[in-house]
Parts: sequence; structure tokens; C-alpha cells
Amino acid sequence: MTNSKTSLSVEEKKSAQNQQRPHSLERAPRVSTGIAGLDEILYGGLIEKRAYLLRGGPGCGKTTLGLHFLTEGIAREERCLFITMGEPETELRANAEALGFNLDQVRFLDLSPNAAFFTEMQTYDIFSPAEVEREPVTQQILDQIGELKPQRVFLDAMTQFRYLATDAFQFRKQVLSFLRFLVEQGATVVFTSEGTIAVPDDDLQFMSDGVMHLHFSPEGRSVSVSKFRGSDFRSGDHAIRLTDAGMLVFPRLSPEAHNRKFVKETIASGVPELDELLHGGLERGTITILTGPTGVGKTTLGLQFMKEAAGRGERSVVYTFEEMQETLMQRCESVNIPVRSMVERGTLSVVQIEPLHFTPDEFARMVRTEVEHHRASIVMIDSIAGYSVSLRGSNVSTQLHALCKYLQNMGTAVILVNEVQSIAGELQVSDLAISYLADNIVFLRYLELKGEIRKVIGVLKKRLSNFERTLREIEMTRYGIKVGRPMTNLQGILTGRISFIKDANREE
Repeated sequence: MTNSKTSLSVEEKKSAQNQQRPHSLERAPRVSTGIAGLDEILYGGLIEKRAYLLRGGPGCGKTTLGLHFLTEGIAREERCLFITMGEPETELRANAEALGFNLDQVRFLDLSPNAAFFTEMQTYDIFSPAEVEREPVTQQILDQIGELKPQRVFLDAMTQFRYLATDAFQFRKQVLSFLRFLVEQGATVVFTSEGTIAVPDDDLQFMSDGVMHLHFSPEGRSVSVSKFRGSDFRSGDHAIRLTDAGMLVFPRLSPEAHNRKFVKETIASGVPELDELLHGGLERGTITILTGPTGVGKTTLGLQFMKEAAGRGERSVVYTFEEMQETLMQRCESVNIPVRSMVERGTLSVVQIEPLHFTPDEFARMVRTEVEHHRASIVMIDSIAGYSVSLRGSNVSTQLHALCKYLQNMGTAVILVNEVQSIAGELQVSDLAISYLADNIVFLRYLELKGEIRKVIGVLKKRLSNFERTLREIEMTRYGIKVGRPMTNLQGILTGRISFIKDANREE
């Protein structure tokens, strides 16, 4: 049996198997790679009795992926063979054990050169080394395959056979014949290459049934698939993390592949005047941007909706990219939002995101776990700028778009906290071009009245219902959020040129 750290949970397997894919492809028997995220990219796993090329430079995780592939086979009581032509068996077993893999039931065929090869310094006067070495290597493989009849084979690395061939044509014939032999014996094969600029592995890509690429760049590790005969797959680069328990793959989020039935009901804030302003509150499955300058109360306002949801027994999660978790808790306690007790009861999760520690794909997986496994009804990202700066990788705004659309499809209310740089002056919704995402835009801003700094709240957009067109004063007090009556005696708040209306119905 595999170590519990590397085995897949039932939920992860179902998630990998249940992604949308063409109906005809579901009939092809699949072989799990042992990595839930990679199976999801391949729409269920590899197609059995075919040969797949695994490419990547040194340290990209090719051997680790092979260990997952083989131990998954052992967990399913399949016969597995590891053919190594570079690293010796003893080192492979030691490294696998350090990662928690149990290879007791995996058969090894060690074709790596040992120390005796150097000390004996064999020379070949009549025949070339390739011609002399090829026959015993081939015979060892035939003997092992014939005896074990493996159902899974991992070969590291196929490019070593190039040195047993007299020319490129001979190498191509040998590899094609070898792969066909393994597949006809009933094996699903994953083999690696050590391609370089001087000696490329293009020929192996043509010969394989599928090609997976492992990448290692300053932005992080990733995997992509460029070829997969007989099946569709999820294109693009998908994040990888190598841990002390093996490899984790985080597929790029595809919103259209996820959907959940839900009722488009309104989520109230619990503050009557605020709900009046919003004509009832925020709707499930909508995206709300809370925008305003620093310190105006955006995060507190978002947590007010979560407080009310907790009273109904619903779970919410806030991802904070800028504020320390403990600071957030203390600040909320001072305005009568019991964040700490909500966390203790399990109705709220506060997750502090370390800068440059996660990729957008990894973050999306965290959010998916909250939504799909813990049924989070409200997700708040605090803030959009923190998300953009803190997550590694390119096209972060595109990833945020995909994440929000996924949450919409799942019926989750999304709250995006957006901080604008200007304290006063003309109203600016966002310093980033993300307002198109919003179903609702709620703004908070400062104003000065009679020498006193005060705060106001208003609504610019609400897609699913009407809303109050006036502004209201808002205060964060020790008793909670207090929202005043509509301010009908002021004008010019949006432009920053505030003035009193002489014919106002009431005095401010």
C-alpha cells in the first residue's frame, strides 16, 4: 500500500473524474497518474496501454511524477516496473522513502552503469560499443517483462537508448519497436527524456501517444500537455509544487467546467439602513466591489455581511493579503463583529496569504476547497491590489476573472475589496480595470463637513435590482456599523466639490 501522504482522497478523485469533457472520451479506459490535479488536466488520467513522454530539465520533478504513477498502480494491485538507466536503484529507493513513497512492491530493472564499468575500462576493437552493449540490455528488458508482465512501466530515461544505436534511424526503429512491445504486453508506459539543444528529443515526441512538459522558471514550476492522442485535455500551464510528500498539481481554473444549482436570494447585512440602501442586500452568485480609500471601512463592511451569514449558520471565508490575521480579529472585535468566535464556531475562515508564496492556480485550489468541501457561501478577497502583487505569475488579472466567474457559477457571493489612492477629489472606482467584473459597486469615501472628517457610503451599480440613489453617512462604532438617513442636503460629493443645498428639507 502507498503511504497515506501520497494516496488520493475520495473527494480529489471525484473532482478529477467529474470535470466536463466530450462524452465519447468517457468510454476510453483511464489510468490514474496518482496526482489528482494532473488527472484533472487529462480529463481522468492517461489512456491505458499507451506510451507517454515526460519532458523537463534537471530538477523539474520527472522522477517524482513517475513515483506517483507507480505507487498508484501498487495501490490498485497492479504489477509495476521501474526501468532506470541513470540513477541506481538504491538511491531511487532512498529518495522515494524520504518523500513517503512505499516501493516495496515495485520491481526495479537497474541498467545504470556501476563503478566496475569505470575500473574495468572495457574496449571494443572490432565492434562499436553500441553494438556490443545493446544485446545484453535488450535481453535483460525482455527477461524482466516476460517474467513480470507489468501493467505500468516507468522508464528513466529513454534518451539513454540513443547511445545504444548506431544512428538516428536505428534509434527511431528501436524505440518504436520497444514501445510497441511494452504496450502489446498490456503495459501503460511513461518514459522520460533528457533532451538538450545539441541533442533534441523531437523524434520521441512524434513517437509517443502523449507529451507532458515540466517547466521550472523564476515564476515557479508548472506542467503543460501538448499532445494526447484519443482525448482532449486542459491546455495551458498549470502550477506545480514539490513538497516533502511528492508532487501537487494545481490545474488552471476553467469556470465553465463548474456549476451548482442555487437560489438567487438576497443576503442581508443586518444593518437596516444599509439594506435599504441596497434594496435588501447583496445577491448570491454576484460579484461586489467595495471601493474606497484606506481606512474608510471596506473590510469591516464586508465582514458585516459575513457576521449576518454566520447567524444563519452559513460559512464564509476572507483571504487577507495585506493585514495580519490577529490585527484583523482585534479590529473587528472593537466594532462588535465577533470574528474570533465566528472562526471558533467554524462559520468563518480567515486566511492570511504570504506574499509571493502562491501562484494564482494554487490560490484558486484553496478557494475551491472552501467552496466545494466546506460550502462557503461568501468569499472576500482583501484586496484586489494585494492579490495582484502577492501572487506569483503572469496574467494575474485574467486569473482573478476566472476565479470570480467560477464562484458565480457555484452560487457564492464574491466581495472584492478595492483600495483607491486618492483620499479626496473626484470619485474613482478602481485604479485597476476590473470594474467590468462587478454586478454591484459600493463605494465609501471621506468628506469634510464643518471642519470634521466624516464617511459616506453609496451605490453606483446593482445589476439584479434597483438601489437607493442617495448617499448615507456611515460610522464604525463600538456597537457596530451605524448608517444614517439619506443625505439630501449635499451635492458634489462624487466630484469632491461639496456644497450645501439651500432648499434642503432638513439640516445636517
